[in-house]
Amino acid sequence: MRIESRGFGPVEISDRQLITFPVGLFGFEELHRYALLDAVQPGFYWLQSLDNAEIAFIMLNPYDLRPDYQLNVPEEDLTSLDYEEDEDLLVFAIVTIPEDESKISANLQGPVVINRVAQLGRQSVSLDQRWKTKHLILEELAQAGSR
Repeated sequence: MRIESRGFGPVEISDRQLITFPVGLFGFEELHRYALLDAVQPGFYWLQSLDNAEIAFIMLNPYDLRPDYQLNVPEEDLTSLDYEEDEDLLVFAIVTIPEDESKISANLQGPVVINRVAQLGRQSVSLDQRWKTKHLILEELAQAGSR
């Protein structure tokens, strides 16, 4: 299948990359169909809307940024993903890239959880107060290096 992507232009994807978000993402509730793409930079991914080619999110695995990260979201959010095994779930944090690139941040409070088998996704809110909407990536990496 060929799609239009914000970051890469026209891209050929497989059906396995298609993800449905029945309730959309926060602020984008009307957009339900996405494709999960590898980014050029290892460790990063694109979540490209298929409903609006101008909408795409850069994401990373929060465990790569914070090895102590724990997914703690409402049980009904996970149940809605219809998963059978924990290994079926992929967890991502949405990355924000402002003009000042030293302020690139990851939203660990609003994880995006995807059932890769059922190809269903949902953004949730972490119940763990340690996680904020703006974890500065460069600071987190520097702290991880000093641990």
